[in-house]
Amino acid sequence: MAPSGTPQLVDKGVVTCKYKQSHPNKIVTAFTIGDQELYDFLGNNPMVEFYSASYCNAIPLLANEKNLVAINGSIEVDLVGTIASESFGDAMRSGTGGQLDFVIGAYWSEGGRAINILPSTAKGGTISRIVPYLAEGARVTVPRHYAQYVVTEWGIANLAPLDERERALALIEIAHPKFRDELLKAAKKRLKF
Repeated sequence: MAPSGTPQLVDKGVVTCKYKQSHPNKIVTAFTIGDQELYDFLGNNPMVEFYSASYCNAIPLLANEKNLVAINGSIEVDLVGTIASESFGDAMRSGTGGQLDFVIGAYWSEGGRAINILPSTAKGGTISRIVPYLAEGARVTVPRHYAQYVVTEWGIANLAPLDERERALALIEIAHPKFRDELLKAAKKRLKF
């Protein structure tokens, strides 16, 4: 997806596409949602190529890119690193999109990183988004074995090299401080440590 802000990132030299293995110097996208400025930038721009989502999200194509960074938003993460980005319980918030494709592509990319971001709380700070278990009915977007970096406003947890106990402790460190004690108790109960 080419989001709003793409023209500014290109103008400032942040997005150059010069290190790409496939389609060097090109922005490759399946779709866009934005304002007229974005559409004017993308339309008839020789730097931009539109393809189907099945092509843009193809894991072999993504994994071929060196240092692929996939940044996605999430709804909640459980203590072993299972990530839900589509629903809170049975309440759907979005579709699957290409998140898992990009996470797996980054996982297999030389130097790649998959980053899932979320605020540490929801509902005005009354609930934690780092949870012992995903909410009942939640759709798993990223299975725990593909989870890499999880980021909240309290820090970064690199889950990839960690066992489940270490993952729980790393996630508790980036949870909102007012939920850390209860998360630690839940981790000890769930993971038997």
